[in-house]
Amino acid sequence: MTTSTVDQTIDQIDQAIDQTITKIYTPIEYFALEESTQIRHRYCNGEIIPTPGGTPNHNKLTLLFIALLMTKLKGKSYEVFGADLRLWMPEQQTYNYPDVMVIPKPVELQTGRKDTVTNPILIAEVLSNSTKNYDRSEKFIDYRTIPSFQEYLLIDQYKIHVEQYIKQGVNQWLMIEYDRLEDHFLLPSLGIEVSLADLYADIEF
Repeated sequence: MTTSTVDQTIDQIDQAIDQTITKIYTPIEYFALEESTQIRHRYCNGEIIPTPGGTPNHNKLTLLFIALLMTKLKGKSYEVFGADLRLWMPEQQTYNYPDVMVIPKPVELQTGRKDTVTNPILIAEVLSNSTKNYDRSEKFIDYRTIPSFQEYLLIDQYKIHVEQYIKQGVNQWLMIEYDRLEDHFLLPSLGIEVSLADLYADIEF
């Protein structure tokens, strides 16, 4: 084997190794990226992952749920936010963009930031085929590290189905499923009730 062939082989090995190593970014680098692009990313322990776009049903369900919450919580001490607001979970060193968050007033911001919150009481995600496993597992694990977090909703965009997780105590969560238009679910963290008929109004499967 000639010297040039050896060099080429070493270069190929180095490139293969580089492709298998996940680059680690600082939060400063993450925020610089977020401010320079219209694509949202989540940040997990130094890794930056693009957040995929949604379908029409995903967007409609998110907006419908936000509208229902804003109507029912009018005059109460809560703020309702959509997917453009960033959430910081310091215990996991993770930033994410939940589809829907309800936050008791006053909204608590990450120190030094005006665009990143830390104290949601309720989080809802509209399930996608590409993210549903993550929403039920690692993402829920991250959310459970938030001291204020009391309630988690997973809303299916492909059929009438809602999964509700209600905190019962330390390391205890009650899971309830709803799959009929005549079903109503109580949100005990907020003291309001939502019907699936209202949530899935005008949604076509």
